[in-house]
Amino acid sequence: MKSNTLQALLLSLAILIGGYMIGDMHRKAKVYDRHVEVKGLAEREVNADLAVWPLELNLAMNDLNALNAELDRQKNRVNSFFKEIGFSEEEINLGISSIIDRDASEYAGNRNYPFRFFGKAEITLRTDDLAKIQLALEKSLALTSEGILIKSKNDWRPIEYIFTGLNDIKPEMIEEATLKAKEVAEKFAKDSNSKVGKIRSANQGLFTINDRDPSTPHVKKVRVVTTVEYLLED
Repeated sequence: MKSNTLQALLLSLAILIGGYMIGDMHRKAKVYDRHVEVKGLAEREVNADLAVWPLELNLAMNDLNALNAELDRQKNRVNSFFKEIGFSEEEINLGISSIIDRDASEYAGNRNYPFRFFGKAEITLRTDDLAKIQLALEKSLALTSEGILIKSKNDWRPIEYIFTGLNDIKPEMIEEATLKAKEVAEKFAKDSNSKVGKIRSANQGLFTINDRDPSTPHVKKVRVVTTVEYLLED
């Protein structure tokens, strides 16, 4: 008899404890489920600190040896020209030269072209002196008087301006974006008679670097959006 009574008491106690735990878990789940997702934006305008100008020389002749010699002459002259402006050897990259024999192509049957051989030489300027590379772009027309015509590989954007200091401003921008996200969360909480609690989850988002506008490609706009979920408390 006593054994049955004890078992009944233990069973009742287990049911009470289980009910409490289930109720407590349900209450905590509801609290955890009360949250708000907000976004914070941080933007900076920065100056590019690296400039790259890829260019090429194009020549066409019927004499292979003459073409090869003229291509070398022009390539060396352009190299000297940029050194005269102030570029160092480290800032001038003399790329590969190539010559195509049009008669050897699969379309050799169509000989409606004035020159058989086509030659190309690549040169790239890479510098952190943005004013110097702009000067080189402006003065490059002077080479035409020597019979040398250099062509930018990218006509729509002759010089590529790059910002390399992202890691230096990342921490401040992430902090700024997170603070702005919290301001939005606090406004939402105030409107719903709640308080902002702990962070439930956070997503930094990707940094983007774009030109401020087409007219000033050397000025960049850096942007990051963070997404944060905050718990809400009464």
